[in-house]
Amino acid sequence: MEGVRRARAALARAVAKVSGQALGPYQSAVVRIGFAGTWLFFLLREFPHRAELYGPDGPWSQELAQRLLDSNGAFTVLTWSGSALWFEAVYAVAVLASIGLLLGWRTRATSVVFMIGVLSLQNRSVFMGDGGDNVIHLVAIYLVLTRCAQVWSLDARRARTRGTATAGAAGPVLWGVLGAVFAYGAATGRFSLGWLAGFAALWVVCGLWWLVDRYEPEGEGRAVLDVLANLLHNAGMLVIMAEVCLIYATAGWYKIQGSRWQDGTALYYPLGLDYFTPWPALSELLAGSGTLVMLLSYGTVAVQVAFPFTLFNRRIKNVLLALMMLEHAGIAVLLGLPFFSLAMIAADAVFLPTGFLVWLGARAAARRRAPFLRGAGAGAGGGVPGARAEPEAEQEPEREQEPEGRRVGG
Repeated sequence: MEGVRRARAALARAVAKVSGQALGPYQSAVVRIGFAGTWLFFLLREFPHRAELYGPDGPWSQELAQRLLDSNGAFTVLTWSGSALWFEAVYAVAVLASIGLLLGWRTRATSVVFMIGVLSLQNRSVFMGDGGDNVIHLVAIYLVLTRCAQVWSLDARRARTRGTATAGAAGPVLWGVLGAVFAYGAATGRFSLGWLAGFAALWVVCGLWWLVDRYEPEGEGRAVLDVLANLLHNAGMLVIMAEVCLIYATAGWYKIQGSRWQDGTALYYPLGLDYFTPWPALSELLAGSGTLVMLLSYGTVAVQVAFPFTLFNRRIKNVLLALMMLEHAGIAVLLGLPFFSLAMIAADAVFLPTGFLVWLGARAAARRRAPFLRGAGAGAGGGVPGARAEPEAEQEPEREQEPEGRRVGG
């Protein structure tokens, strides 16, 4: 009986923790910033070629795209019109949504617009991009479920200064525009039933959140919505972590079955392809060392296969996590796949330790505030540079370590 009581108590504590707070606020913020930045950089780099990649000038015509969408039920707003003006508007909105999500401005709404932009462009021309596009595609959906703006965001700043992240008229206006777009899509039959139900539920819940946050911020209704938001956030973060583990596990086990990976020569072949050699001299230098090629090939397989099994050992997990991030950085440089590497590094960031992220945020905040604090110290401290900088620089991170989850709507 004692064992049963302990098990019940442990289960009750776990349920209270999962429903009582949005876990991993710093990890979710890094994932938000990483994926928004990666997609933003991609859109800006491909801006001169946007019409050929995803627009009316591309080889994948509007008719072919519509036929594929009818068969797989995917979502895109680019097939609503074949005009160049509509495409340019969607592309511009995708860029603006990436900036908004990167900064954490009205994050719940901008995450929805970000997801629509990602899905619309990628589903319009499905043969563009690489493996990183698939990761961005999925995480863009999961981010809508998370409260990824509790720290390191304009929403968190608004919550500290004005008491709630939903303050101001920008949020209602943005959701009003989204509601009009959803209504138009529903009236014209451009949404499938599943997407229509999802968008409608999201719009209604977020509208209810705004009303409760405005008129009953401390009541039972807000508490219920907080529990629902925490559960969705924690489920979304769990799915992102499971996806990363699945990516590495499947990639590693498939590599094991390949003869080139078994004999340690797999890395040699892409280093000789023009498409994957942005730095020919560097690729030739690396390919010329058989020992280094073998070690990198075997090391890649070992790290990918082992990583999911190390999640319960913090030290080993952190070592392998650093190795995988270095591996992706090497892929970006050697094979010329920067956006694939950035997407994978952003996904890996979900496993970064909280202590490291808090330290990183503290150092970034101190560097950002140092010039202003030195100026204030010189004026108030008798001309001694930085006389008052140290105490204030150390106090800033402490305010960020305890995000006000009940007040940050994102």
